[in-house]
Amino acid sequence: MAPFIEIKDLTVRFGDLEVLSNVNLEIEEGESVGILGRSGAGKSVLMHVLRGVEEFPGISGSVIYHIAICDRCGHVEPPSRVGGQCRCGGTFKASEADFAKLGINDPLRRAVARRIAIMLQRTFALYGDERVIVNVMRAVEDAGETISVHKAADLLDEVNLSHRMMHVARELSGGEKQRVVLARQLAKSPMLLLADEPTGTLDPATAAVVHDSIKRAVRDFKMTMVITSHWQDVMVDLADRAILLDHGKIQAVGDPRTIADQFIAMAGEVGKREPVAVGEPIIRATNLSKRYISIDRGVVKAVDNVSFEVYEREIFGIVGVSGGGKTTLSKIISGLITPTSGFAFVRVGDEWVDMTLLGADGRGRATKYIGVLHQEYTLYPYRTVIENLTEAIGLSLPYELGERKAIHTLTTVGFTEDEAEMILNKYPDELSEGERHRVAMAQVLIKEPRIVVLDEPTGTMDPITKIEVSKSILSAREELEETFVIVSHDMDFVSNVCDRAMLMRNGRVVSIGAPADVLKLLTEEEEREMLGS
Repeated sequence: MAPFIEIKDLTVRFGDLEVLSNVNLEIEEGESVGILGRSGAGKSVLMHVLRGVEEFPGISGSVIYHIAICDRCGHVEPPSRVGGQCRCGGTFKASEADFAKLGINDPLRRAVARRIAIMLQRTFALYGDERVIVNVMRAVEDAGETISVHKAADLLDEVNLSHRMMHVARELSGGEKQRVVLARQLAKSPMLLLADEPTGTLDPATAAVVHDSIKRAVRDFKMTMVITSHWQDVMVDLADRAILLDHGKIQAVGDPRTIADQFIAMAGEVGKREPVAVGEPIIRATNLSKRYISIDRGVVKAVDNVSFEVYEREIFGIVGVSGGGKTTLSKIISGLITPTSGFAFVRVGDEWVDMTLLGADGRGRATKYIGVLHQEYTLYPYRTVIENLTEAIGLSLPYELGERKAIHTLTTVGFTEDEAEMILNKYPDELSEGERHRVAMAQVLIKEPRIVVLDEPTGTMDPITKIEVSKSILSAREELEETFVIVSHDMDFVSNVCDRAMLMRNGRVVSIGAPADVLKLLTEEEEREMLGS
C-alpha cells in the first residue's frame, strides 16, 4: 500500500539559492514525523510546500498525496478510506495529487489543501476582539460550513482551554493563543497537521502545556502530523520518527532520540569564556518601583524597590519567571517607561543622565545610545535586509559603505560572510524565523549603541543558532566594547554569556551574583519554567 505522502527528489530554489536539495521522504498515514535542523536549514520551506497554498516557481521533483476522494462530492480523506462510503452517499476512490506539478488553483490541489491544518510559531491569526469560543466557531466560515457551540466547546476541552472560552482572544497569553489556534485547526477536521515550531517563542513550562494539547489532539483525531522543533524532548515525546535537515538536505532519518542527539551534537559549545575587565558603572538604579492599577488585581507592583548597578562592558542578565518584573525593569532603564518612584541613571561620557526625566534634555540624551531588541520585534516586510539595516531605520549611508557595514554586523550575530552577502537583497518573509531574529538583532547593533538591551533573545532559536548568537554577543562585547543587559528565562543561555545575573521574583531582587550562584536559588517552579525540567 502506498504511503500517505511521498516526496521524491524535491528541490526548491529561490533564484540561485537552493533551499531544499533532492529531498526524499515517505510519511505513512497516522504517523508523526519530526524535522530537526538549524535556523535556515529549510524546515519551514518544506512545511509550506506540504501545505500546498503557495506557489514555488523554482520547484522540481514530486510531493505526492495518496488520497481517497469521493466520486460524488469530491470530499478528500486519507487513503485508508478508499472503498468506503462518503457522508453524501458517494464512494471513495483512490487518487493522488502532486503539489509539485499541480497549479495553485487546481481543484484537486485545493481540495487536498483544505484538509491540511498548520500551526506557526508567531502567527496566531485570531479575531482579537472576539471571544475564544467565537474564534473557534468562525474557523470553518471560509469553507462555508458551521459548527455548533457544543462542538466548539468540545474542541476547547480537547486543548485544555474550556476555562478561557468566554475570554477575549487578544487578552490571552501566548501559550493560550496557540491552543486556540489548535482548536480552530481541529474544527476543520484535518487529516494532516503541520506544526512549524508552534512553541518557539514560549517558555518551557508553557510550551509543555501546548505540546500536551497537540499530542492529545493527534491521538484523539487520528491525524498524521509533521512537526518542526529545536527542543529534544518535543521530538522524543511527539514524533514516531525524525529527520535531520541541514542546508536543505536530509542528513539522517531514524529514532527521534538518536536524531535529536545528532542535532544537539552539531551545536558544539560556546567554549571557555575569558575574563573581561569591566569598567566603571554605566547604569545605576536606586529604589526603583513601578506600580500599575488593575481592575482585576488592584495595585500591581511590577517592580518593587529595586537597586543595582551594571558596569561598562559587562554582560548583565536579568532573570526570573514570567511576570517577575524583568521586562518592566528593562523598559525603565531603556527610557521607554517612567518609574513610579526611585531613580535610574545612565552614564553618557562622564555625565549621569536621569532616566526619570522626560525630553531631549532628560533621558533623550541617553536613549540614542541605547539599543533595544524587544521579544516581539518586527522588521519592515516590504524592505530588503539591507534596507532594513540602513535607510528603513534612518541610517543614511552610501550603498557600498552600507553594504560593508551590514555584512560586518550580520557576521557578529551568527551569519557567515557568504550567508550575509546572500541574504542582503532578500525580504523578511524569505528568511526563517531564526534568521529574521538575527537580522533584527543586527538592526539594533548597526546603530552602534553603547548599551544593548535584549529581551528574551533566544526564544525562537535552535541550539546551534543559540550557540552562534552567544558567541556573537561575546564577540560584540570584545570588539565593540558594548554593554549588554539581557532579559531572559533561559538560564543555560545566561550562564553561557553573562558575567553576573540578577534573579527577580514578584518584582523584587532576590539575588545578584555569578549565574551559577543564582541558579542555586531557583524554586522548583522557577526551575521548571527556566530550565524546562
